Amino acid sequence: MIQPRRTLSAAERFDWLRLIRTENVGPITFHRLLERFGSAGAALEALPDLARRGGRTKPLRIAAKADIDRELAANDRIGARLLCSCEPDYPEPMAALDDAPPVVSVLGHPHLLQRRAVALVGARNASMNGKKFAERLARELGEAGLLVVSGLARGIDTAAHAGALGSGTAAVVAGGADVVYPPENETLYRDIVQQGVILAESPVGTTPQARHFPRRNRLISGLSLGVLVVEAALRSGSLITARMALEQGREVMAVPGSPLDPRCQGTNNLLRQGAALVEGVDDVLRALDNLSPPTLRERQGDLFAQSRPAVPSDADLETARAVILENLGHTPVAIDELVRGCQLSAPVVLTVVLELELAGRVQRQPGNQVNLI
Repeated sequence: MIQPRRTLSAAERFDWLRLIRTENVGPITFHRLLERFGSAGAALEALPDLARRGGRTKPLRIAAKADIDRELAANDRIGARLLCSCEPDYPEPMAALDDAPPVVSVLGHPHLLQRRAVALVGARNASMNGKKFAERLARELGEAGLLVVSGLARGIDTAAHAGALGSGTAAVVAGGADVVYPPENETLYRDIVQQGVILAESPVGTTPQARHFPRRNRLISGLSLGVLVVEAALRSGSLITARMALEQGREVMAVPGSPLDPRCQGTNNLLRQGAALVEGVDDVLRALDNLSPPTLRERQGDLFAQSRPAVPSDADLETARAVILENLGHTPVAIDELVRGCQLSAPVVLTVVLELELAGRVQRQPGNQVNLI
């Protein structure tokens, strides 16, 4: 079941925030719970029993109502708006992701997120020429009507935001919407709040940690029609964004560079693998010309619906748990493969995986895969 586009009541938004802030509930689990129980409130009531069925012995830490009240008050203090993934102002390309963040904080001008967007990312230790090229390209893309999305990092990201500032730019940050990182970008951050938009998945006040950046990168690509990489080493985080763009069905573009510069090895390798070559704004516009933003209609259908309204019996689930645990290992396996390999129905497999995840026994990986912890 894909949630209908509608504005949530204050009580519903409170429940959505409380559910996503609960232990062991990530974006995919959140959406599965909504599919299974119909509302965040009903899912919250069901969590303790689900976790117990999955083998958890200690109580699941459900987000305290007082903590949610404090988070809502903190958003109000900084002037941030909370958008939930079913709401009309939530960017639909991002809502179409299987792991779309259920709730995001937005500072600045949320209406910009409705524009066709392109991500521009690259090396933090970028060359002077790379930064100049990225800034010029971002300015021209903005003038062509595109929203330029980046991650507010040093180097290419900073140049991209600066170039597109006049037309509007979106900065997707790894920490809270109120946390400026890196600190030297404070002036740029404040300019983006005034003229663009800041988007954050993490709660207000969160200091970015290394594990937050890959999650941030999936949103940079998820907001966009395509990702353009300007200078990136072979192990650059920008290549993670490019890989995520491919997984999400977005266009991948790259600017060629000198084979003598390690900062260009990653982009040159992207071109070798089939990325669109970009030497100017016309190349980007040509690559994006016939592309439409992904929509909710493209999200995979609800596998729970295959057997609704029937609910798997306790006996069926007990047998299925043993079979699924026997077939799971520490190497990720796709849910679809579990369904086929265990010869179980999709609703039964999804229910058991949900229980095991809430119990802290399995974790989800990109590509709808799971593995034992």
